[in-house]
Amino acid sequence: MPAYVLHSVNFRERLPEYARRLGVDEDRLRAAYEAMLADRALVERPAGAHRTKLFVHYVDLEPVLEEPVQRALYAALKRELPCRVFPHGKGWGLFKERMLRVWEHLYNMIVNKIPIHWVRLAWLRAGGMKIGKSTSIWRNTEIVGMENIVIGDDSVVGWHSQLDGRAGLFIGDHVSIGSYVIIIAGGHDPTSEDFSSFGEPVYIDDYAWVATRAMITNGAHLEEGAVVGLGSIVSGKTIPAYKIAAGFSAKVVGERPRNLDYRIKGNSWFNFLH
Repeated sequence: MPAYVLHSVNFRERLPEYARRLGVDEDRLRAAYEAMLADRALVERPAGAHRTKLFVHYVDLEPVLEEPVQRALYAALKRELPCRVFPHGKGWGLFKERMLRVWEHLYNMIVNKIPIHWVRLAWLRAGGMKIGKSTSIWRNTEIVGMENIVIGDDSVVGWHSQLDGRAGLFIGDHVSIGSYVIIIAGGHDPTSEDFSSFGEPVYIDDYAWVATRAMITNGAHLEEGAVVGLGSIVSGKTIPAYKIAAGFSAKVVGERPRNLDYRIKGNSWFNFLH
């Protein structure tokens, strides 16, 4: 069951730039690119009119690509992904990956129930999650792909939520994420013969508010100050800055003021047991 992560849109237009960066002939790079598509090291998927998304294989193929230009191109694309790729084969890299997943499972089974928020945050930071000052993740929230999640200052994630950052999850400052919210950076393709997974990073900018039981997935972007209402689903689209989206399909129904200036204070002493 192959897995892929979004790199960019309309990548073919930038092949001349990458040829210069890699110091190779443009025709050789195009040939290498086409060969990688044929071998499914890379996958292109349509994304609307005149738009094509490029996905990169989630398993690190750099050690096994024998053709030099293909290997150089994959290495360049890998460095630009919003997440870490899975190590290929056996060895120290795979061992560290397995131990990180054990660390993550222990958090989801035991640590996320400890009623002291700084203990939970210390565990997540030790696993590679980047968490800013005065930010809190309340009890019973499950974390997947912790090493690919970044949360800014003074943000809060409520009870019983799920943060899946395997393809990259970036949350800004002063963000409020309600309880029972699910954020999944990607999903499987039901029309694929091998049930391939295609991950797309999720971005939630400063002062955004995600209300209880909402779902954010498939490369969604909540711009600064955006609101997603109770039970809404935002999949693969952008909620513009300061807009209020509500209903099952998260249609824009209103607008917030643009001079937002407040603190969430989700880690205050009043919330000590959260």
